[in-house]
Amino acid sequence: MTPIFKFEGIYTPLVTPLLPDGGFNMDALADQIEHLVTAGVHGLISGGSTGENYAQTVEQRLELAEFTKQRLKGRLPLIVGTGTMRTDDSIALATGAREMGADAILLGTPPYAVPTERENALNALAIDRAANLPIMLYNYPGRMGVNMGEEFLDRVGRSRNVCAIKESSGDINRVHLLARDYPHIQMSCGMDDQALEFFAWGARSWVCAGSNFLPEEHVALYQACAVEGNFDKGRRIMSAMMPLMRVLEQGGKFVACVKHGVTMAGIDTGGMMPPLKPLNKDDKRELRQVVRVLKATVAAIVKETA
Repeated sequence: MTPIFKFEGIYTPLVTPLLPDGGFNMDALADQIEHLVTAGVHGLISGGSTGENYAQTVEQRLELAEFTKQRLKGRLPLIVGTGTMRTDDSIALATGAREMGADAILLGTPPYAVPTERENALNALAIDRAANLPIMLYNYPGRMGVNMGEEFLDRVGRSRNVCAIKESSGDINRVHLLARDYPHIQMSCGMDDQALEFFAWGARSWVCAGSNFLPEEHVALYQACAVEGNFDKGRRIMSAMMPLMRVLEQGGKFVACVKHGVTMAGIDTGGMMPPLKPLNKDDKRELRQVVRVLKATVAAIVKETA
């Protein structure tokens, strides 16, 4: 079955810049959107956890998505995240995505509820009916509590809207399962330190928060592996990126690191939405050093192989 939407390239889950009073900094968000378009990413995601969706109302999430859609003016596809604890809220987000003309939705398991495979599938299909848009599933059992297992995939895979899955389990056996048994569902890398392995197993897209502040470097890995098929080059780029992966994943500071990375790149993202807090000065220093070395190393690899 030919998918109704092909997910190919680097998809950036947008951060949400904040004003000093905690409100949304729409000017900074507009600047970030323009920066990513110019840098060559292949699509944007509004309303993901990198955008601090867990601290926002449905109305706020739709406001951010609508703003992003208007600023993009069709230059890149927009995916709207629908992940919430309540099915009704997810349906409201899916309906809003359809009404604003979004290109696709990101659909995860409701966190904390720990649904059965059947319950999870019925929840996903209800959201699917509300959106009637291409879907990228989001499997992240570390945050959601359960895997999108084979029973789930068999049920939801009957919908032609289910085009892809962002796989964030960290279990390499899931990559093998998806590649071999569910080839009609496009596999998208959702585990940054396994990007090379995902591409080796046929993934054509990567949803990567780090591309908020290092878009060219993430595009370079995609280009080397998925486009050129040059895995020698890909391994060198991935090796240069691994220290960043370690910094991002340490101690629950992932979103704070990404937002500070964007600020370092010249677009002030402000603070964090409660309950999270910004990086301390030592964390900022470490991130700055890692980014400096990464950028120089990847630039040299790209130049050398051009």
